Amino acid sequence: MTFDDPFRPVSAAEAAELASLVSGPVLLPGDEGYDAECRLFNLNVRLEPALAVGAVDAADVRAAVSFAARDGRPVTVKTTGHQQVDAARGGVLVSTRHMKGIAVDAGRRRVRVEAGVVWQEVIDRAAEVGLAPVSGSAPLVGVAGYTLGGGLSPVLGRSVGYAADHVRSLEVVTADGELRHVTADSDPELWWALLGGKGNFGVVTALEFDLFPLTRFYGGGIHFPGEHLADVLHAWRTWQADMPQEMSSSLAVQRLPPLPELPEPLRGAFVVHVRFAFLGPADEGDRLIAPLRAAAPALVDTVGEMPYTAMGAIHLDPPTPMPYYDRTTMLRAFPAEAADKLIELLGHGSHSPLASVEIRMLGGALDHEPAVPNAVSTRGLPFVLFGFGVGSPDQAGFLGGALEEVMKAMEPWADGRRMVNFLSVEEATDPDRLSQAYGAERYRRLTAAKKAYDPTNMFRVNHNILPG
Repeated sequence: MTFDDPFRPVSAAEAAELASLVSGPVLLPGDEGYDAECRLFNLNVRLEPALAVGAVDAADVRAAVSFAARDGRPVTVKTTGHQQVDAARGGVLVSTRHMKGIAVDAGRRRVRVEAGVVWQEVIDRAAEVGLAPVSGSAPLVGVAGYTLGGGLSPVLGRSVGYAADHVRSLEVVTADGELRHVTADSDPELWWALLGGKGNFGVVTALEFDLFPLTRFYGGGIHFPGEHLADVLHAWRTWQADMPQEMSSSLAVQRLPPLPELPEPLRGAFVVHVRFAFLGPADEGDRLIAPLRAAAPALVDTVGEMPYTAMGAIHLDPPTPMPYYDRTTMLRAFPAEAADKLIELLGHGSHSPLASVEIRMLGGALDHEPAVPNAVSTRGLPFVLFGFGVGSPDQAGFLGGALEEVMKAMEPWADGRRMVNFLSVEEATDPDRLSQAYGAERYRRLTAAKKAYDPTNMFRVNHNILPG
């Protein structure tokens, strides 16, 4: 659903009035700082709200939401900008990137973080007391958006479940401008919907969640030459089926850019990148991954014991914004026929324009409902497949077509449910696709919660769930 702008611009007088009520910047288009508050990680998506508020605390968020409510304007929430949204024209942007509070409670193994905190900041603080969060593959992603979308960890996920499963409380400004301290007991339906429902029910200003006793693990990655894709992919496909839940892994077919910061063997190379994280002893990890080390000669092998503070080195996700197009699907199975399809579309001689297509093994604790259920929809599905191509808007059709070809090829083994954190702009703004992503029963419950907490659909510039 693309939001068309029916609103008049916000006047300078109105902006000044709001600015008198908040501590952070209140910015109109053209103001210094406006572009910085609006910038997204995907450079092909540009936010153009009528007003941007750089909130520094929950009071700022309340004032911004109340301002939007008076005019019936939509509210867009942005932390680090990795989320996939449309242009937000006519609306109010609440940027939470200035909200950086972190408080670790080592005795209770918990941490409270404000909405602008990124994972590396939590990782570093927790490591000081021998603990680790259920963080994702990219340590510079914001904690709040990641967690509200479920949160898939490449280290702890298969052992402890989704990040959303370990939240203890949320502080949320809802559409009525009220700040609520939400727990599973205080607001059970809002709690269920927030954890998996992304930003549809309010602006989360702080979260409290569990930490785990972990400082080091066995992990890293092996880059193989792309011409060995068939050998490596089939070896990985059969290998992963026998792994204990302490082992997590993914495989990415990548055409890397010729960047000077990449080591020489990888610069501009076509590679297969197999990633690992194992929570057992290093010698046992060595034994478990030996069949993959033997699958083909390696270009680079970084697998070994590593500190949790360096967990971003497993996936080596891009740290800086770029223009890209992406698509995702979930797989019920990954048989030899599915692997052969990927080899045909992505292998040597295919001339695929895609920068990366990866498959991650799920299962283990990711299949289990937590003690207090939430809206995460992908339990029981063993794989997520995600692809992206780097290019400007004039390449949208070309890259989109290549992505669509891969996703269509996987349809015989695909499921309609999706991880909402992986949805593209096109998928996230299509109500039918979003309904499929959650499944009919879960989506009906989400729409009922939306009607109860955001009946006018103020929070609609997101993975939008319509009020039921």
